[in-house]
Amino acid sequence: MHALLSVVAVLVSAPAAAPAAAPAAPAPTVEEAKAFVAKVNKDLAKLWVRSSTAEWIKSTYITDDTERNAAAMNDDVMAYVTQAIKDSFRFKGLKLDPDTERMLYLLRVSQSLPAPSDADKRTELANLAAKLEGMYGKGKFCKGVEPGKEPDPKKCRDIQQLSAVLAKGGSYDEQLEAWEGWHTISKDMRPLYERLVQLSNEGAKEIGAKDMGDLWRSGYDMAPEAFEKETDRLYEQLKPLYDDLHCYVRTQLAKKYPGKVSDTGPIPAHLLGNLWAQEWSNVYPLVEPYKGVTNLDVTKELQKQKYDEKKLVKLGESFFTSLGMDPLPATFWERSQFKKPQDRDVVCHASAWDVTFSNDLRIKMCIKIDEEDLVTVHHELGHDYYFMNYWKMPVLFQQGANDGFHEAIGDALTLSITPEYLKKLNLLKEVPKDDRGLINLQMKDALEKIAFLPFGRMMDQWRWDVFSGKVKPDQYNAHWWALRQKYQGVAAPSTRGEEFFDPGAKYHIPANVPYMRYFLARILQFQFHKAMCQAAGHQGPLHTCSIYGNREAGAKLKAMLAMGASKPWPDALYAMTGSKQMDATPILEYFEPLRAYLKKQNAGAKCGW
Repeated sequence: MHALLSVVAVLVSAPAAAPAAAPAAPAPTVEEAKAFVAKVNKDLAKLWVRSSTAEWIKSTYITDDTERNAAAMNDDVMAYVTQAIKDSFRFKGLKLDPDTERMLYLLRVSQSLPAPSDADKRTELANLAAKLEGMYGKGKFCKGVEPGKEPDPKKCRDIQQLSAVLAKGGSYDEQLEAWEGWHTISKDMRPLYERLVQLSNEGAKEIGAKDMGDLWRSGYDMAPEAFEKETDRLYEQLKPLYDDLHCYVRTQLAKKYPGKVSDTGPIPAHLLGNLWAQEWSNVYPLVEPYKGVTNLDVTKELQKQKYDEKKLVKLGESFFTSLGMDPLPATFWERSQFKKPQDRDVVCHASAWDVTFSNDLRIKMCIKIDEEDLVTVHHELGHDYYFMNYWKMPVLFQQGANDGFHEAIGDALTLSITPEYLKKLNLLKEVPKDDRGLINLQMKDALEKIAFLPFGRMMDQWRWDVFSGKVKPDQYNAHWWALRQKYQGVAAPSTRGEEFFDPGAKYHIPANVPYMRYFLARILQFQFHKAMCQAAGHQGPLHTCSIYGNREAGAKLKAMLAMGASKPWPDALYAMTGSKQMDATPILEYFEPLRAYLKKQNAGAKCGW
């Protein structure tokens, strides 16, 4: 003991010595970078399978327990990826082979919901994300609920029932009640969403992004600022066609709802046949250019021929196999959710899955036997066939060349669902024989594909503005409706103050799914369609082409799908189209007959809003 004290005394009284320099960390090597991405791929394969399994269970069986379980799995993924991204920065500046460099890039932009490294905050963020999606999935409008009392289930309507009211049309007030009713489900999301933005922004900054929007825009093989300019360029190409469609539809709505719809202002959001006014297909009977010319009622034929959910999906599969692709695996038919269960809450929003990243293909839908879901089935199977063609690659490459590519595949094939094709299937009795039938058909298509474009563009603009701090929480709703009017020419049908959180009534906001992919997909699908039609040797106008049954077109598609995300998206686009630039010209070419018709119909009208 005395010896110890004397040592302490010596240490205290001795002059301070200069600390020894820490040995310099060895410079990272190319071999270390390769080993790092190999380990990350292996680790992520395990973590993502656990997480996607938990997400599947949560989405098909919503309870507090399944939400908590999914949150725990996502917490693990967030923790790993956040640290892996930080670790990856030590390899910046090394001259690496293209595959290793590509995987490091994909890792850095992989998180749509980046988490802080603080464990408590990360767990909080995972719980918030699960809670918000669960609130949406369980959302119902219950009429006449007294404060403090449980609602009468008989007076509650879910998203499908409320959507049906808007799809049917009918009285202005009935549609307004359904629209306002659905928008009650998101009021309580506001504080949770505000906190989610704070935490995810903190996580984004930890991995080198300015904010979460900056991180999202970084995932397109170009600078974030350049990507935003690119989306503006594409939208400006398309805006004149949308403006003509808006003007024509508004005129017809003003006739049906005199005094309720201005012939010069924005359109009330609840009158366009859809809870979010994002696609307007359901108002077709009202705006049909030539009444009764060519029966285009595919829904009636599907129901008359007693299609069920599985038969509708089989019809979608047959399109892909006609191109030379493999049938869906047997497990797809065993594990998918095709219809809404009667005994539990599920997320009905349609989605496609490879749960174990090993060709474990599924779709999750609450299928309705109608034309809209016939198209949706093709869209979701497009995802599954993308999965099918790249699942043997490292998991970091198991994604689309960009997220818009993934959304565009099935939609490109739906452009081949021509009247001639539908007649082959006995789903249409007649094919349009003259220009009047063609205009009717193009109007029907435009109400889905063209009407969507400004909504697709503004969704993430709202979030980019929120993430950057440009829009504060007390301006969430006001900014939402300002953007909807600016881009869509659509207005709230009633006063919507900040006590509401109307963005949350759209699935992708509480589920935190980036939305620009859908805008890009609307453009890419027409580029893909044109390229496949050229491969098939099609002669004639683009809108008359169907690649159904053409193996040459299928081979071109399959070659691009097999690339996954292994190359930058301009290279994948070039492989399909011969161009490295996204371009809206094929859309304008496809809809040329309708464009001419709309110009004539709108002559003398005061378009715009």
